[in-house]
Amino acid sequence: MKEKMNQMFRDKLFLVMLVLGLLTMVAAAGVVTIRRGNGQEQKPYVDMQGQDEYFAEEAKDQAPVAGNSNAENSGSEITQEEQILAEAASNQDNAAAEQGHIAEEAGPETGNGQNTGLAANGTKDDGEDPAVREAGAGGSAATALVLNFADTSKMLWPARGNVLLDYSMDSTIYFPTLEQYKCNPSLVIQSEVSTPVYAPAAARVLEAGNNEEIGDYLVLDLGNDYTVTCGQLKEITAVQGEYLEAGQLLGYVAEPTKYYTIEGSNLFLEMRHGDKTVDPLDYLE
Repeated sequence: MKEKMNQMFRDKLFLVMLVLGLLTMVAAAGVVTIRRGNGQEQKPYVDMQGQDEYFAEEAKDQAPVAGNSNAENSGSEITQEEQILAEAASNQDNAAAEQGHIAEEAGPETGNGQNTGLAANGTKDDGEDPAVREAGAGGSAATALVLNFADTSKMLWPARGNVLLDYSMDSTIYFPTLEQYKCNPSLVIQSEVSTPVYAPAAARVLEAGNNEEIGDYLVLDLGNDYTVTCGQLKEITAVQGEYLEAGQLLGYVAEPTKYYTIEGSNLFLEMRHGDKTVDPLDYLE
């Protein structure tokens, strides 16, 4: 009987212990569930405070370094390329300058290497001042003449013929075509069409022009403010700026303009000293 009682006591004790163990396990499970619900579950690793900020700062510190390194490398490469190009351009300029200097000293050469003595424009370079040379008709070189016409100098007749209308500035004379009297600042010399007209003295061509009264004309500078105008010309051979010797061909007598149809073909000859007209007959020989 006593033994049965002990056995029952042990069985009850075991049940009590089993129930307590189950209750303990249920309680522990509830605590865990409550903590999970409150977000207080502990992480299985160490939480470093501000780790995101740390890595952001680390990346920020490293990025400029890499960028600066690349920029420095790129800048170095560009600087080297620019330096190479600048040196090449400088060498090319120096070579061109040296070749130009050599060409100036040696002068242009022909195909067989002989110096032609020509200037850059293809004319003969004889060392004369360009102002002493003037291009003549056809572009040929001509030495400038000393123009020193004076009050006592004489001129050649540009074309031979009778004087149709005399110089007259003190009184009027009659112009048949115009049917009026007026002063005449020139000589109107009778000449056949196509008669050659020559330079009356050494001169330089100041102007080549045309107007309705005297047609094509040339203005010649004789020097010392003396000028001569030859009008009623055609096929003019002289050009502006050309130096002419006395007796050099100027052109030919043309058909008369409408101002001289009755007078007929003629050479218009006007002479001036400064701004005033003078009588050409005083200087023609």
